[in-house]
Amino acid sequence: MRASAAGLSFDRVLNGAAAWILAILWMLPLLYAIWTAFHPAAYEARFDLFAPVTLENFGKAWNAAPFARYFLNTFMQVTSILVAQFILCTLAAFAFARYEFPAKNLLFALVLLQLLVMPDILIVENYKTMRALGLVDTILAIGLPYMASGFGIFLLRQTFMTIPRELDEAARIEGAGPLTVLWKVYVPLAKPVYLAYGLVSVSHHWNNFLWPLIITNSVETRPVTVGLSVFAAIDSGIEWSVINAATLMTSGPLLIAFLLFQRQFVQSFMRAGIK
Repeated sequence: MRASAAGLSFDRVLNGAAAWILAILWMLPLLYAIWTAFHPAAYEARFDLFAPVTLENFGKAWNAAPFARYFLNTFMQVTSILVAQFILCTLAAFAFARYEFPAKNLLFALVLLQLLVMPDILIVENYKTMRALGLVDTILAIGLPYMASGFGIFLLRQTFMTIPRELDEAARIEGAGPLTVLWKVYVPLAKPVYLAYGLVSVSHHWNNFLWPLIITNSVETRPVTVGLSVFAAIDSGIEWSVINAATLMTSGPLLIAFLLFQRQFVQSFMRAGIK
């Protein structure tokens, strides 16, 4: 028994040490970016505990590129996508959870099939569609292919199916129509799931790079990811400290949002039954 307990304790120590090593390796690039962003360019390649702290790099980065416009474009992009996803996914999930109609299971299987298709595979076809609609180099073109989410429909359907039908029937007895039942009963009970899905959606589309890079051509439509890549690719001797400051500016809102809502984020998926 003692040997078994000692072996189990050794395994825990080993697993803990391995986890810490992996965490430190994962954190090193972020720590380097933070260090260089808040210190002068002379300290990019050397660590000095008493190095002066400065915010000058953030000012240089902000003035070197139209980041205000990039942030506005990104905000409009993720907001339009999220609002459209909430509306379309809610209506589709409610239909799949509470109504019977022909080929219901087949249609839901097609929705799940979307989860198996990588968005990058559809880039060429999506570009052809946007060009045919005359939407190339517009913010709408960035978000349109993502406004119907198979994952969102699946997640909300699973949540709606856990809501007792008695609540639905009681609301209908009181004279509520289908949309009223959906808005007054189902949506309020699914708020934690909406929060979790909203964080996932915003994070994904805030960081999306390849499709916005292809579909946008001007400053008026570029999001922060594309704008940052253009800024970092300028061959004009820009210091790494300035580039890392710009990187922190673009990723900072997501880091802050995750730190503020991480508990609700984890609990929401646990309540939704995602294992």
